[in-house]
Amino acid sequence: MSTETRLSAQALGSLPQHVAIIMDGNGRWAKQRGLPRVEGHRNGVESVRTAVRTAGEVGVKYLTLYAFSVENWNRPKDEVDTLMKFLARFLKNEIGELNRNNVRLEVIGQIWRLPEFVQAQLAKTQAALAKNNGLTLVLALSYGGRTELVEATRAIAAKTKSGDLDPAEINERLFSEHLYTRHFPDPDLLIRTSGEMRVSNFLLWQISYAEFVVTPVLWPDFRRAQFFEALEEYARRSRRFGAL
Repeated sequence: MSTETRLSAQALGSLPQHVAIIMDGNGRWAKQRGLPRVEGHRNGVESVRTAVRTAGEVGVKYLTLYAFSVENWNRPKDEVDTLMKFLARFLKNEIGELNRNNVRLEVIGQIWRLPEFVQAQLAKTQAALAKNNGLTLVLALSYGGRTELVEATRAIAAKTKSGDLDPAEINERLFSEHLYTRHFPDPDLLIRTSGEMRVSNFLLWQISYAEFVVTPVLWPDFRRAQFFEALEEYARRSRRFGAL
């Protein structure tokens, strides 16, 4: 079924440029089925694939997925190790699919904390997709919003201390230029799965005026229909950015 027969004309005419997704509920999905938590992560890969395909097909320019937070390092080592293997496998196996869909890949977060084999595969995948100019897929890996703000503040402070920056020159634009996301526009739409009503340390600066859509669907069950529902809801919103 074509995209046009699923999305209303209103939604197609007011698509968000940048969609960010907090992919939540993998563990609960597995628990409900009496499966190990890692099976939730394994099944969540298809939801990632669907989200990327759908975003590219409808014309979204940027899709940021919260794949692994700085807090996730505190999970049991076996689970973290498995997640890292899943990540490396995804980065390798999806190159063909992403190339066919003209997707380029970017990453934000403390990448240096990822295992070397993940960093190596990440670099290979980014290089393989570097010439694509369709959807930009941004993976938030070893990412934390507070960490990002602290690192930006530290970088700005160093410039003021060295005399390269006058404190009077510090404004929102300059601060944004020191964030991981300095090459991307702020998200217009933030989707959270699993029904939780929190932002979980995700893009704290960037989502100041994003529209939030929360779905009770757990991430492994998130498919095109749920993505379209979020886009339809976004189209019904009136974005005033503090004005009347």
